[in-house]
Amino acid sequence: MLQELVKNTEEKMARTVDALKKDYAGIRAGRANPSLLDKIVVDYYGVATPVNQLANVSVPEPRLIVLQPWDKSSIKAIEKAILTSDLGLNPSNDGVVIRLAIPQLTKERRLELVKKIKKIAEEYKVEMRNTRRIKNDEIKKMEKENSFSEDESKKALDQIQKITDKYIEQIGKVEFTKETEILEV
Repeated sequence: MLQELVKNTEEKMARTVDALKKDYAGIRAGRANPSLLDKIVVDYYGVATPVNQLANVSVPEPRLIVLQPWDKSSIKAIEKAILTSDLGLNPSNDGVVIRLAIPQLTKERRLELVKKIKKIAEEYKVEMRNTRRIKNDEIKKMEKENSFSEDESKKALDQIQKITDKYIEQIGKVEFTKETEILEV
């Protein structure tokens, strides 16, 4: 029972780190990356559709993303979705493809992005600590109900703390990697 609880805790924390990586993938680092468009949803004939399901997304140059819609009539809807997103990109099209030029990041914008990255990482660390607290409360409750001994409880609490420390460290590494990517000139 306790081992299952510990295992579930580790799985939840691993999913949290994966979610952080996905969030960071959507942050523009001055380099073209198809994952920038992952959160963009287009109103396609009344259905909210991810842009990567409406067009072939490619990166022919380091500062250019090219979208080639399979349905040419969807170009205007895709452009509108990109313009209304928080990416700050201006799409241009020639009737066949949409081009997104990724501008060079200014020093101020880089520092803003680093602050944003730190804030996001801290939110994920808080989520980890909340998970730890919830699991610890479950263990203590089960101990009070005499489901297992105090020694087993203490061992499980130690395991959960080690798992928490491990995944908070992973969040720190992911944060540092993204920060370095943004600050590169």
